[in-house]
Amino acid sequence: MNLKIKRLDHHGIVSGVIEDLKIVSLLDQYLPQDEKQEITPGEAVKGMIMNGLGFANRPLSLSPQFFTNLPLEHLFREGVQASHFNRHKLGRTLDQCFDFGCESLFSLVSGQACELEQVDCTFESLDTTSHSLTGEYAFDDEDSDENIIKITHGHSKAHRPDLKQVVQEIIVSQDGGIPLACKNWDGNSADTAIFKARSKALVDVFKKSTSPKYLVADCKLYHKKNAEFLAQVKFLTLIPSTITLEKSLISSAINTNQWTNIDDNYQYVINEVEHMGIKQRWMVVYSNAANNRAKKSIVRQVERAREGVKKDLFHLQAQRFACQADAQRALDKLTKKMKYHQIAEQQLVEHKVYEGKGRPKKGAPVKCIEWQITAELMESEAVIKQVVEQKSCFVLATNIDKEALSPIALLKHYKAQSEVEKGFRFLKDPLFFVSSLFIKKPSRIDALLMVMTLSLLVYSIAQRRMRANMKKLEATIPNQINQEIPTPTLRWVFQCFEGINLLKYDGEIHLDGFDELRNKIIKLIGGHALNLYKIKKVA
Repeated sequence: MNLKIKRLDHHGIVSGVIEDLKIVSLLDQYLPQDEKQEITPGEAVKGMIMNGLGFANRPLSLSPQFFTNLPLEHLFREGVQASHFNRHKLGRTLDQCFDFGCESLFSLVSGQACELEQVDCTFESLDTTSHSLTGEYAFDDEDSDENIIKITHGHSKAHRPDLKQVVQEIIVSQDGGIPLACKNWDGNSADTAIFKARSKALVDVFKKSTSPKYLVADCKLYHKKNAEFLAQVKFLTLIPSTITLEKSLISSAINTNQWTNIDDNYQYVINEVEHMGIKQRWMVVYSNAANNRAKKSIVRQVERAREGVKKDLFHLQAQRFACQADAQRALDKLTKKMKYHQIAEQQLVEHKVYEGKGRPKKGAPVKCIEWQITAELMESEAVIKQVVEQKSCFVLATNIDKEALSPIALLKHYKAQSEVEKGFRFLKDPLFFVSSLFIKKPSRIDALLMVMTLSLLVYSIAQRRMRANMKKLEATIPNQINQEIPTPTLRWVFQCFEGINLLKYDGEIHLDGFDELRNKIIKLIGGHALNLYKIKKVA
């Protein structure tokens, strides 16, 4: 009997979703083919996606090792072997992706996927992150092309200023966090410049769209250099705290105290304003949770400020001044620097300076009088209260019609900005494409980051589909502590599929380890995954 055993695990889910989204056929349509190729560029990209979503703690260069124990004829097609996914083939495929244009290629795949899955792309969340890389990355003439990203030092969102980096921009739908567009930038690129370029690019896209489209981003979007393009798109953003009008409206809302309640946590006040030449609504939001955080943080700030003021006051009190006015001026100068404190009591002490050295004799003449100032500190409770109240509020701005976006919806869709942050956490998972950014060609790093984002696309589509079907059927599955939950992560589902083996003997294929829970999950995900797992179960 000829028996072959391969590990299937969750890889059938990944392969099935890739087939559902027709990624391989689309890529093969646009990337050049070679008559002698063993696998197509589309299949090579599929292999990289499966490696990334395998969470196998292996770099991309070890893809052949990753595929050794997988049933490739089942997940790909007959004739595909692990050795076909060697670093030379994957490197050439990355070059082909770069030559076509990573941003354009990703948009084609994402657009097709969103159409097939009927993703709601009305609200699009924009954000950036940085990926740290090791190595010197010295550029030669080949890298002088303006389209090749420059790997260099910049503001590190990963808190690794010692490493060079590349900046990645992503737009995701608020419906499931599906990445809609991605672009990689030089490591020292500023968010304001990136957001300006994206706003400019979206002007025509939004105008041509048959359905409403709204751009959601953080405060870096709202900048005077971007006003020209913001006026031409519908946006929702946070107002930077550096803008004077923001502080003024918060103070006004607090003083008038005419809030409208949303729930136990949020209250708001709406203001119609014209700022940077754009007519818009500014919504001042008061958060009880933010108020509690501000009260805790202000205690630490006040204590640090007190230590600094006490030190300055100690040195001031050790000085002697020629006159009372000089002493008072020195204290006033120190008082102006105080933020959370004020002088409670102060006293001027007179010191007589006598002629001669040593202890003065009785009746010795007074040479001059010097003055010493002493003072006691107290906290400025009114100032501290005002700072806490200011920190308890934030201002959201939008030029979207009030009929299309109510105040409650405005807050809801800004909070959904977290979808793009979840995507960044996924891309930075230490088990995801571990050590793969060691590649030395910046153009290949550009393409690899695009492939990583394709992996996020496949993952988020599968998770969105599964959760939507669970909601529709009111289904649940057990979590890590065996409690039934309606919104599991796909990562947990992948862990639930560990230990499924595909057995092939006597010309028949069977599954070992497939049980009732896994059968339920596959039905919830559906698509090609049904064909890959719906096989006779071994008794």
